Amino acid sequence: MKPFEQPEAGAGGAIETFTLPQDGLLPNNPALPVIVYTGALRNHPERTEQLFNDNGWLNSWQNGVFSYHHYHSNAHEVLGVMSGTASLQLGGDAGRTLEVSAGDVLVLPAGTAHKLLHSSTGFRVAGAYPGGADYNTRLAEPDDLAAALQEIAEVPLPDSDPVYGKAGPLLEAWGAGG
Repeated sequence: MKPFEQPEAGAGGAIETFTLPQDGLLPNNPALPVIVYTGALRNHPERTEQLFNDNGWLNSWQNGVFSYHHYHSNAHEVLGVMSGTASLQLGGDAGRTLEVSAGDVLVLPAGTAHKLLHSSTGFRVAGAYPGGADYNTRLAEPDDLAAALQEIAEVPLPDSDPVYGKAGPLLEAWGAGG
């Protein structure tokens, strides 16, 4: 099999960024935007996890998305849709709903709440974290919020974009990289 090559920036479709304000018990991350790469990996969604790993986003897994609001206060996360379609809610009940399909990639800065609203049969994502960070899972609870705000502020910026590597749009959007 031919080695998987990174897509050229912008070649896979639209790249969208947006921030989500704090929402009651969910911190989100008003300082760093969510980045959505629509269709970036549509030609080879089955290689999503490997591409993330190749770009230094490790501690990866494949599964679905929890059907309740949750977030990771100690790590940024990338989710790449490998198969199927889904409706994901980001930022809590007053946040944003995204329709995603195979080949789409979402980069969620630490603290960004996310949950599955509904999905097609066979919906599957790959997830990973910069440098292989161990991640926690926090819920919409007062005790979690108090601890999470300090943890979010201490999460380092990644060295690479999970899709485009050392020259990716994430580095500019987040002021990251070196």
